[in-house]
Amino acid sequence: MSAWLTMLLRPFIVLSLLICSSLLGAAERVAIPEASQPRVIHIAADYNYPPYEFLDDEGQPAGYTVELSYAIAEVMGFEIDLTMTDWQSAYAGLMDGTYDALQGIAYSDQRAEQILFSSPHSIVNQSLFARKDGPHVDDIMQVAGYEVIVQNASVMHEYLKRFVPDAKIIPMPTHSAALRLLASGQHDFALTANLPSLYLSQEMGLSNLEPIARPVAGQRLGYGALPENEDILALFSEGLAILKNTGRQQAIYDKWLGTLDQPSRLQWKTLGQYAFYSSLILLFVLGGSVIWNAMLRKEVERRSQQLKAQQEQLIQADKMASLGVLVSGVAHEINNPTGLLRLNLPILQSAWEDALPYLDEANENHQGIMLGGLSYHRLKDEIPYLLNEMQQSTDRIRNIVDDLKDFAREQPDEIWQEVDINQVVETAVRLVDKSIRTATEQFSLQLASSHPIILGNAQRIEQVVINLILNACDALTDSQQALSVHTAISLDSREVYIMIQDQGCGIEAQDLKRLTDPFFTTKREQGGTGLGLSVSAGIVKAHQGYLSFDSSIGHGTTVTVAFPAHRETTTLDSHSS
Repeated sequence: MSAWLTMLLRPFIVLSLLICSSLLGAAERVAIPEASQPRVIHIAADYNYPPYEFLDDEGQPAGYTVELSYAIAEVMGFEIDLTMTDWQSAYAGLMDGTYDALQGIAYSDQRAEQILFSSPHSIVNQSLFARKDGPHVDDIMQVAGYEVIVQNASVMHEYLKRFVPDAKIIPMPTHSAALRLLASGQHDFALTANLPSLYLSQEMGLSNLEPIARPVAGQRLGYGALPENEDILALFSEGLAILKNTGRQQAIYDKWLGTLDQPSRLQWKTLGQYAFYSSLILLFVLGGSVIWNAMLRKEVERRSQQLKAQQEQLIQADKMASLGVLVSGVAHEINNPTGLLRLNLPILQSAWEDALPYLDEANENHQGIMLGGLSYHRLKDEIPYLLNEMQQSTDRIRNIVDDLKDFAREQPDEIWQEVDINQVVETAVRLVDKSIRTATEQFSLQLASSHPIILGNAQRIEQVVINLILNACDALTDSQQALSVHTAISLDSREVYIMIQDQGCGIEAQDLKRLTDPFFTTKREQGGTGLGLSVSAGIVKAHQGYLSFDSSIGHGTTVTVAFPAHRETTTLDSHSS
């Protein structure tokens, strides 16, 4: 009975065993995926150590060692959890187990006592940076006694403590903070990694910094982990070897360390430069067009003003011609009564002299007679003086009329003769005597003792002197300001000078060079046309002479007219009035 029962239950037992085996196999198959999940390794890096490791403009990890770590994780089949922080926190996190490894730690014998290192993935030189106007040394060992900025907890921090203990160490959290502090004028030197420092100096525009002295021996950068994470370090070492053998590590190195600028930034920078220069060219073209248009507009305005000035010159010339005709007529009309006066005054004087004996006798007989309301004795003294004064005044009128006739009379320029400069100046002074006496009470005329003779046109020279004297009168603002006219001969007797000097308002320095320009005048509001000095300069130049001006504001003006001397005629001593 038991045997039969055993045979009956055997199939159920086998089936149960098969079911259990299937369940166990399924359980194992379910557990396998959990065991095959990629391993996550926590590593840390410096957020301000370009171009090795840093945060980009979008706040994402970037740089050579960052890309290298992700490439190693890819080929070795694990994942990394990367934390970007300051170097001191990263180093402290490695030592207390917060992080499994550091991706860019420099090797030193002191660190090797506690940390395991992979083979190096790069070599970094450390340099001493200084301000261009600051102290300089030739070797790192000479910084004893100086203030040296370093990155806190960096290999150079340890280096100074160990080999240059007398240096005054100033720790800073990042390279950029160290360089910025040095550039601001604080402390003496900064001992930092060469390539990151050059990179950061260029990015921040710290143009007053430069590397000095001999660089410290190159520091080997690699992966570092504590001894309990030796297996993790083995993964990074093996992955780094694979990348080196496949050439991928070199490609990453060239991408980030081939030039100082990042390729992507270089591309945008290049494009920006192209855009800048293109815009600059367009601006130059546009600016050139604007300037050209402005120049054309000014040229049109200048030509318009020139035409207007020429028209005014023609009007002025017509006025002067009309004035010449008028002066000639007036002079002729004045000459008639003047001639009668000159003819009759000598007769009156002779009649007076003949009547004197009869008047003396009548005065004695009548014991004093009155003539014209005056006693005879007084009248006898006054009449000769009055007659003489009338004769002189008549002669003066005749001289003025003759001068006006000469001034108004047109003479061809080719008429050249010997001209006595003293006589020309005297004539000019007589013509403008009223203007002189109205302008000043301090007038002086000094003529050279040896009459200076030139070859030229007396009327033209007279016109120049009159114009210069009238200008000097216009410059006087007070009747007590002096006006003087001089003639002289140079020491070598080769030049003759006429000098008109006033103590008037003076001329601006920038206007002196333009005084003889046609239509330039500082008296436009007073009716000046700007032709007087221009015409005068032309006349002087036609006589092979020159005009010169010496003036200062508030101290007056001296005008010198120079002509080549023709000959000298020695006369009496110089005279003045």
